[in-house]
Amino acid sequence: MQPFKTLSSLAMPLDRANVDTDQIIPKQFLKRIERTGYGDFLFFDWRQTPEGEPVREFVLNDPQYKGAQILIAGKNFGCGSSREHAAWALSDYGFRAVIAPTFADIFFSNAGKNGIVLVRLSEQQVAELLENAKKIPGYQLTVSLEAQTVTDGHGFSATFEFDPFRKFCLLEGLDDIGLTLRHASELDRFETAHDHAGWLKAKA
Repeated sequence: MQPFKTLSSLAMPLDRANVDTDQIIPKQFLKRIERTGYGDFLFFDWRQTPEGEPVREFVLNDPQYKGAQILIAGKNFGCGSSREHAAWALSDYGFRAVIAPTFADIFFSNAGKNGIVLVRLSEQQVAELLENAKKIPGYQLTVSLEAQTVTDGHGFSATFEFDPFRKFCLLEGLDDIGLTLRHASELDRFETAHDHAGWLKAKA
């Protein structure tokens, strides 16, 4: 997992509340067994018409936000089913941070395990960021996980709370497998001792 310390990036406004995981990545794309390739289907039903034509008004189709790595959204982002594919799709598209007033609990956990920093700010602060991202061309934000701050160079500055353990994992780039591998030598010693004990018991 790529470590996250400080990110400065173009910010994309998704001014919608209760964005659920079925909209983030619709169910017809869950048959893939890889974690990659989901970015093409992110917000699929909002990005195009039933006939397959791009919805020009939808923010992901707006060229002024191309390359944004920070997404700003409304409250209760990531609600709905517990599919981890939602985090995979956001990450594969290129988002490394999402800012919203609240997030669904399971999505919050899944996102952190996939290297995405979820920043909780007040509804008033998020509303200000959404308006700025809509009105200021090339609007950029800096999210510092180390300092737990969000700034924009236009006078906006806010701090956010973050779980210390999840912060450590993100700063170090450690997913669940990475955390386990930090104890590889101890695990090897245990396995060796366990195998030896089993051999002695079988010999006896």
